[in-house]
Amino acid sequence: MSDVTIFDPLQSAPLPVYGSWSDADYEALGFMVGLEVHQQLLTNRKLFCRCPAGRYTKQHDVEIHRHMRPTLSEMGDYDGTALMEFKTRKQITYLLNNESVCTYDMDDAPPFEMDPKALDHSIAISLMLGLQVVDEIHIARKQYLDGSIPTGFQRTAIIGVTGEVPFEDRIIGIRQLSIEEDSCREVADQGHDRIYRTDRLGMPLIETVTEPDMKTPEDAAAVCELLRRLARTSGLVRTGSGAGRQDVNVSIEGGTRVEIKGVSSIKQIPLLVHNEALRQRSLLAIKRVLGERGVTTESIEDRWVDVTDAVRSTEWRDLRDKLDDGAHAFAIPLHGFEGLINTPTQPHTFFLREFSDRVRVVACLDSQPNLICSTSETTTVSGAEWTRIEKKCGVNHGMPVMVVWGSPQDVETAAKEILIRARDAVEGVPSETRQSLPDGTNGFERILPGPSRMYPDTDLPPIVLTRDRVADLGADLPDAPWTRLERLSGCGVGDDLCERMARHPAYDLFIHLLPQLDGGPVTPTGLASMLLDRDTPRPASLKAAGDWWETMISRIKDGKLVIEGVWCCEDEPPAALGEAMAKRVCEEEFAALSVDLPPDREKKERMMMGILMGRLRGQIDGAKVAAWVKEATL
Repeated sequence: MSDVTIFDPLQSAPLPVYGSWSDADYEALGFMVGLEVHQQLLTNRKLFCRCPAGRYTKQHDVEIHRHMRPTLSEMGDYDGTALMEFKTRKQITYLLNNESVCTYDMDDAPPFEMDPKALDHSIAISLMLGLQVVDEIHIARKQYLDGSIPTGFQRTAIIGVTGEVPFEDRIIGIRQLSIEEDSCREVADQGHDRIYRTDRLGMPLIETVTEPDMKTPEDAAAVCELLRRLARTSGLVRTGSGAGRQDVNVSIEGGTRVEIKGVSSIKQIPLLVHNEALRQRSLLAIKRVLGERGVTTESIEDRWVDVTDAVRSTEWRDLRDKLDDGAHAFAIPLHGFEGLINTPTQPHTFFLREFSDRVRVVACLDSQPNLICSTSETTTVSGAEWTRIEKKCGVNHGMPVMVVWGSPQDVETAAKEILIRARDAVEGVPSETRQSLPDGTNGFERILPGPSRMYPDTDLPPIVLTRDRVADLGADLPDAPWTRLERLSGCGVGDDLCERMARHPAYDLFIHLLPQLDGGPVTPTGLASMLLDRDTPRPASLKAAGDWWETMISRIKDGKLVIEGVWCCEDEPPAALGEAMAKRVCEEEFAALSVDLPPDREKKERMMMGILMGRLRGQIDGAKVAAWVKEATL
């Protein structure tokens, strides 16, 4: 077994920092990453109503308050995520603006049929990914009890399955592409109150799901960038802040799939997935030690002790202030966890954080610190107070005892969650959805949803996709990013310009103009340079731009315009001077300047070129002027 896969939680070995592992190290760990890339579609309307899409605002006209409750699945059971959210007892507040919300969004009216433009966009992008488009679309409901969707569920439908994209020297599998409603924007989340703004709600969104084919952190970021570029090159998606988001699924050998949700920047992905691999490695090591000690899920008792009186007079202000406000303190002893609570799981993060996060999310005790542990090295309550706590719990010194405080109902929920997380540790790596944090670590958000979360939608009939409709949408697809690079390289564009041109909005114009060059003075590399130059005139529409550039290229080929003339003005570039006329202008300038020129030859050439090109730029080839200047300064 590789040294990379062996980790002893009872030793204080530092965690390997990102960048210190090789590809072979990740392979030894059994590291795998899959992606879920979300992108808003560019439509005028929302997906299942006729409200306008893309109208963001900070103003609202009304507030609505709701509480969420779980419902039974089609199989007669509850989804675990829904039950967890129900335990939080959140009050949800929605901020509504009249221009961007309707009764459908609040589940007070049935849905309209799916927006046909959004559906066509999703089919076209599915075809670009090489997916097999389904014959019939069945709309399902995906349960969300965090309040991000007022109905408690999101309408979603699979559009295409089983595709692939080329990446470096291999193929990345695309599992499926779905179309779904976007959720609300979160404004605040504190204690038992969560606030959302509904302007984004219901906008059409596609979700592209890959197979777990990425084996290094760098691969994950590169493939995500590739999928993002493909969506944008389609011209069918929104761009800008918030229009695209990605979730990252990470696992290692012996672990399980953990979803890191809401990764706002692709640049964050490598560090996030590296740290999650470290976290899973640490959790598996803790599982191994607990197994060696004979700790099982059954041996962990449902037991907590009210220790409010034991710490009421504490000098530790963080706890004393809460107790003065009426908080209760419960202690939870964890038999068999000796020496494990301080195990590093991520940079500057320890196993204790796994318990603290559960208390923060589920019990809504979000003021930090929200719990303490007797074996932690952090200074909290006094040694005498810890002794009193241990005596009340009936445990020996050295056994970890966690203390949590809050309202009676919240603190009981917190104690139960600590015990649930302790039992999860016996199993190894729990299946969770975790939130990305700015420092590259991640924190608990909720348990990973199961199949009970999905059920058929009974408000909307299936949508039959005819072969003709799919064929029409696939007839004129834009070039995918890898095809763009191949075409640019194949026509002789230099490597330094290929990447830039492949990403640029002027790519289609470049391909349109390419046949006009026909071996003339304008080369493909020269055309790419002109189109990429910010100072080059750019007519608004592709047709107008094509006509303008075709005229310019024709004039250059006929000798009526030099290439530099394209940059010279916003409207009509200057006509080319004949060589004889241009040389005569140069000779006149030479004569006028000869007295004032410096004696140093190089300085003299630079000064003469600057003055001459100021007069002749765009009217004569600069290389000819340079040759005349050299001749004049001999």
